[in-house]
This record gives sequence, C-alpha cells and structure tokens, in this order.
Amino acid sequence: MTRTLNEPSREKTAERLLKSSANKFYDPEVDIDWDAPLADGQYFLPQHRSSLYGTPLWDRLTPEQRIELTKHEVVSVATNGIWFEILLMQILLKQVYNVDPTTSHAQYALTEIADECRHSTMFAKMASRFGVPAYGPVKWLRQVAKILPMIAHGPAAYGSVLVAEEILDRLQRDQMNDPDIQPLVRMVNRIHVLEEARHVTFAREEVNRGMGKLSRPVLAWQRLLMAIVSFAIVRTLINPNVYKSVGISPREGRKAAMANPHWRETITYAGEKIMPFLQEAGLVKGPGMILWRRSGLLPKK
Repeated sequence: MTRTLNEPSREKTAERLLKSSANKFYDPEVDIDWDAPLADGQYFLPQHRSSLYGTPLWDRLTPEQRIELTKHEVVSVATNGIWFEILLMQILLKQVYNVDPTTSHAQYALTEIADECRHSTMFAKMASRFGVPAYGPVKWLRQVAKILPMIAHGPAAYGSVLVAEEILDRLQRDQMNDPDIQPLVRMVNRIHVLEEARHVTFAREEVNRGMGKLSRPVLAWQRLLMAIVSFAIVRTLINPNVYKSVGISPREGRKAAMANPHWRETITYAGEKIMPFLQEAGLVKGPGMILWRRSGLLPKK
C-alpha cells in the first residue's frame, strides 16, 4: 500500500518548487557551447581555492602547472559530484517508491531526480571537454558508499544531501561570476547553483520535519551517520591522483593538502552556510563529533 505524504506544509512547498522548476531549468546540451575554445592563461578555480595553494609544492609549480592543477581539481570536485548525485537519486527513488505518486511531494522528488540526471551529464561533459580523467572518489570509498542508499533514511538522508550540495554551492557561487575563471566553468557553476537552490529548500524542510519524530536511539544513529557521510564528502573532494598531472606523487600531494591551512580554511568557508543549520536542527552532536572536527567544516574555537 502506498503512503500518502500530503501534509499541507509539505505539499505547499512541493507545489511552489514544481512551478519554479517548470519556469526555469537548463538543458546543458543546448544551453552550453561545448565547442567554444578555452581561454588561454585562465585558471579553472580561484588560485586560493586550490588544495595546494600556499604550500612549498605550490610555490615550485610554474604558472602553467598551477593552471593545469586547477583544471584537474575542478574536474575532481565535479566528478565526485556525479558520484554523490547518483547516490542521492537512489535515496530519492527509495523515498518515492512507497508513497502516493499523485502528491506534489512525490512529483517534486521525481523532478529533482531529473535535475540531477542533467547535472551529472553536465559534469561528465565538462570532464570530457577538458580531457581530464573522471576522478570521482577513491576506489575503496566508491565501493563502501554503495550501502548508503540502503541505510540512509530520515533527516540524515536529507542532511547528507545538504552537506554535499551546499558545500558545492558555496564554492561555485565564488566562481560563477569570477572573470579570472574559465567561461565554461563559470557557466556550469551558474546552472548548478540556480537549480540546486530548489533542492536545498526541499531538503532543509525535510530535515526539520523529520527531526521531531525520532526516538533517542534513532536520533543517535542519525547523528553518527551524518558525521560519517560529511567527513567522507569533504575528504574525497580532491582525488589524490590529480597531483600526478603536475608531477607530484598522490601521497605527497595529499599529505601537503591535509596539512595546508589555506585548504582547511576553504573547507570551513564551504561549510559556513550548512553547518549552523545542521547544528540548530540537532544533527551535529554525539559520538560523531570527532569526525566533524576532523572534517574541517566546523570553525576553530
């Protein structure tokens, strides 16, 4: 038997988001000129957002190598985005599977899945256009993460979506209007930011709605799962293999990035919007706090 999720507030939000989706959406096949030449001498990320910026390894790179590294880093972030969006789509499909498909809530979830399909295609085409490997997460994490759609439910499922989406959103808003960044990167980021705003609204309301219905044991599990997933998202953004593109070993590059205060500052900056929301919702507590602190998402006291 299908369940009905037609709470008035939930349905009202879904109806508004459905109208917004119908009025403004992008097709990357049509709205992006994939054949346009890349701009000579332009970075693919702001220099200070590179994982190695400010380190001795960065200082020894030529300007051309720095540009090349940022190209591989932006593709690493984007193809990790594909990986997480595929997990997200599985979670959303699981939510829709047992609910009344005539509700606006179910229909907006399906609309969001369609958005994520286009975004994943867009990120994949960008990687192909740049001639860069589709890095994605490291192999062991890709395998372990297969269980996430099976174990993620309730506020932690939507909270995990928010961490991935809002970290990307925060960084992409920096880039989409930056004249020093490649025009193609700016356009990809602009499309993603505009459409993800609807997804964030949907997920935030689901987190708030679900938190009031949890028993203590379930709440403890939700908090721990949130910490684990958020830590994994942050640590996998830059695949260590990107450093090979400029002659740096993955191990050496990874070690330098993890110790780099500039990179940790970037991660904290990326979490500035989502972390206060998750803390107020009550998801940033309990045994997972050590992972939250190690993730770099929490500002130092």
